[in-house]
Amino acid sequence: MTVVELGHIVAGPFCSLLLADLGADVIKVEHPDGGDAIRDSSPVGASSFNYVNRDKRSLTLDLKADRGREAFYELAGEADVVVENFAPGTADRLDVGYDALREREADLVYCSIKGFNPGPYEEYPALDPVAEAMSGVMSTTGHPDQPPVRSGTSLADMAASLYGAV
Repeated sequence: MTVVELGHIVAGPFCSLLLADLGADVIKVEHPDGGDAIRDSSPVGASSFNYVNRDKRSLTLDLKADRGREAFYELAGEADVVVENFAPGTADRLDVGYDALREREADLVYCSIKGFNPGPYEEYPALDPVAEAMSGVMSTTGHPDQPPVRSGTSLADMAASLYGAV
């Protein structure tokens, strides 16, 4: 199985890592302006990047340029799965969303990981701390007499990744 990943931070990359651990050939596509935001965000971020992106091949494509999109379409055309966790609407604006790829490859599996289901918040971007706060997970961590705190790991991102991989 071949997976093309348009992922960043944790949710998309961890989803495709799980698929790589199960034997998939994963190709991570990064943008040319520094790549994945977690790549060099901090020493902890850099180690997280290394963890969630092991066992993957990678390349840089400018999806805003015709040449970059065409190269991506070729990759996706050879793939079984595309995983993305862009902010809502980003993949469609870049013309690499579900509808654009479905026209080219009818049997492609497209996994889009978002912070919110359809509803009043669906167009809002969300990283792990937002999901933890809005789900109530933060209220279960920390000390009773202190404000809620984030869990020690990217719990919401990892849960979303597990659902995506299944």
